[in-house]
Amino acid sequence: MRSLTFVIGTGRSGSTALSRILNAHPDVLSLNEYMASVGDAAFPKGRVSGAAFWEALFRPTPYFASMIRSGLLMPEFLYTRRPGKYTGQSPGIPALSLMVLPHLTDDPDGLLDEIRAAVIGWPVRPAPEHHEALFELLGARLGRTTVVERSGYSTGWAPGLRAAFPYAKFVHLFRDGPDCALSMSRHPGYRVITLMREIKERTGVESFGDLTAEQVRSLPPDLAPLLDESFDPALVRDRSFPLRRFGALWSELVAQGAQFLDALPSGQRMTLAYEDLIDSPRDELARLAAFVGIDPARSWLDSACTQLDGSRRGSAEKQLSAAELDDLRISCAPGIRALEEQPR
Repeated sequence: MRSLTFVIGTGRSGSTALSRILNAHPDVLSLNEYMASVGDAAFPKGRVSGAAFWEALFRPTPYFASMIRSGLLMPEFLYTRRPGKYTGQSPGIPALSLMVLPHLTDDPDGLLDEIRAAVIGWPVRPAPEHHEALFELLGARLGRTTVVERSGYSTGWAPGLRAAFPYAKFVHLFRDGPDCALSMSRHPGYRVITLMREIKERTGVESFGDLTAEQVRSLPPDLAPLLDESFDPALVRDRSFPLRRFGALWSELVAQGAQFLDALPSGQRMTLAYEDLIDSPRDELARLAAFVGIDPARSWLDSACTQLDGSRRGSAEKQLSAAELDDLRISCAPGIRALEEQPR
């Protein structure tokens, strides 16, 4: 494995297209939504066996499983578009199968079986070493040498990833605040995230595992059902949200990313703005390739340019009233300041 790079950011910033572009490069093992899929459960403290690590890769991601059972699908759910032997019902679609493996192969079930056969017998060792071995396994299986992981809503994981993989490089990908916040407001995943944050604020817990029955009963009837194994999707889909809540979320996430990047050595950090990628795709992708350590081949750049859609640029200004846009810009102001102070 030549190098390991994590693309962190808010999501809704062209990051899914970037994963597709990277996946088209013959040297890149593009791990699409890997961290969003396996999460903290795959990074336990201490040493773990191969069998325990496999369980973390196989066990369905709880919040995604709940959304699928409720009929609230995200466009990022690749497995549900071409279902295999796993379904959205109990126990659910394996963590690796939902978004990671269908990005890499047309036979995610077969690749998952290969991974299980290898991983289950691995020795007891720290979790980061298991992840590195998995990356090596997938790289060898697919003929890729350079690993780039990209998940949306990922800035909060960055410090833990830095501790687990101190040699890794990080790219902070971001998009114009009002445009990104408006996109978040229309995305089922970010609508759920916003409601879950509200539940934590109302109850004062840091983890949903700390919720008591009394705290759950204290929640409004349009929030409490979201904690069940399934819920009425209208509770998320049909709800009215103030746009400023998504502007505040965008500000929080980009500030996290900027602060994290500031603490990294210059050789391990890079910023990438969605608008720059749209305006100068060849230059920006060549810069990214140099940072990651791959050849910016002309054929790859030609193909990449066809996958970038600039029509979403300026969406907030085009679609919102002047008053709505002003209110959204106010909530985005802290994040804008953080980006202005971010090292380049």
